[in-house]
Amino acid sequence: MKAHEASDEQLMRDYQRGDRRAFDELFRRYAPRLHAFFCRAFNARSIADDLLQTTFLNVHASRASFREGAMVRPWLFAIATHARADALRSKYRRAAREDALDEEIIGEDGQQSLETSHEAQRVRRALDGLPEAQRIVVLLHRYEGLTFREIAEVLSSVEGAAVKEVAVRVRASRAYDALRVALRPLTANATRIETP
Repeated sequence: MKAHEASDEQLMRDYQRGDRRAFDELFRRYAPRLHAFFCRAFNARSIADDLLQTTFLNVHASRASFREGAMVRPWLFAIATHARADALRSKYRRAAREDALDEEIIGEDGQQSLETSHEAQRVRRALDGLPEAQRIVVLLHRYEGLTFREIAEVLSSVEGAAVKEVAVRVRASRAYDALRVALRPLTANATRIETP
């Protein structure tokens, strides 16, 4: 981070006071990561676009509830996780998989190899095969880089009850064990998936 760049938390405080540029900067920093989070969950850019918009509308509506001293990243991902859970409860998921199949196989740049697309499909199926409580931990930890403490904050918000860091570690361990078994043929020659 450059010395003159404001922290996420300072930007949030500025945004709470009405600074539109602070919101724009938070959006610039987090929109790509949140969009990728939704794409991994639904395999469809159109749904990810909608959920990204919903998330930032909810950020705007909830900005007054952001607590002094809280970290922005877990707060944003809690809001995104709520949006994701709402979408999962709807009938979007099945339609999204059908709509995104060609996009997944071809890849964003149209150059993805057939072997890579098959591997990506196997990883997606393995992730989809995990129980939701484990899948969300893997998505937030492995793909979004949240710490287990941050994931506990996100899940506490989403599940409505306190989730301890140790519970997140247990979920992650079980999920990574299941993925290791499901992806054994792919990982035989690859780097071992690390257990948290």
